[in-house]
Amino acid sequence: MVDLLGPTDIRTLAEELGTNPTKRWGQNFVVDAGTVRRIVRIAGVQPADAVVEVGPGLGSLTLALLEAGASVCAIEIDPRLAAALPTTVAARAPDDADRLTVITADALRVTSLDPSPSLLVANLPYNVSVPVILHFLETFPTLQRVLVMVQKEVAERLAAPPGSRTYGIPSAKAAWYCDVRLAGNIGRAVFWPVPRVDSTLVLMERRAAPVTNVARKDVFAVIDAAFAQRRKALRGALAGVAGSPAAAEAALRAAGFDPLTRGEQLRVEDFAAIAERLPQATSDTLGP
Repeated sequence: MVDLLGPTDIRTLAEELGTNPTKRWGQNFVVDAGTVRRIVRIAGVQPADAVVEVGPGLGSLTLALLEAGASVCAIEIDPRLAAALPTTVAARAPDDADRLTVITADALRVTSLDPSPSLLVANLPYNVSVPVILHFLETFPTLQRVLVMVQKEVAERLAAPPGSRTYGIPSAKAAWYCDVRLAGNIGRAVFWPVPRVDSTLVLMERRAAPVTNVARKDVFAVIDAAFAQRRKALRGALAGVAGSPAAAEAALRAAGFDPLTRGEQLRVEDFAAIAERLPQATSDTLGP
């Protein structure tokens, strides 16, 4: 069994590296072995899976992923942590070290990985969690499952159904790619430093994108416009993307929706249907 990191190990490693968790990169390190094993179990990680981990930090979750037999590509923006991670793995999981690849990069700028990942499993920095998730789902169609630990409010927005108070842009865009559900809460005490917010696991399983003859970017433009002013009816909210309130109303009626409908009432499939009726919609053959 891999020698996972505990609270003392985390602090010792940080001291040896001369580093402290920074707000800049949203660093809160997991210090509980039971928690990282729980994450790996809920993610359904199997031997030979190709897992991408964003923000591995000092390696708590990385070690648990390797313990499960996966190949792990860890993407770390902090160069000191990225440089130290292979050494930590070699010391604590020497038999698994050859299954680790570390990339020093901003995850939002990563556009290719070899091998292509089938799972994304991560304790994501709160300030970039939604952009990272959407970027990886768009960039890597091989991703079949995502299990991330994020701020509770972010998790609720990602998993929110149409008509709920928290339904919005993250919910609708995530639904384009995946079925999304909450997968359990994580106590604050398992982190160092202890965050001021609660954390929740979100499980996302890839599904077929809505059937539509327009590009994804056109559907997402409608979603962005619909929620830019949540209290505004879609006739007004979509005026910019449609070209005018009258054009927005025509598109809404053609798609079967009352122009006074609000964005939070619609599914991602509904946004696609509206996008198809907009005058400037582009064919999906022209790009994503």
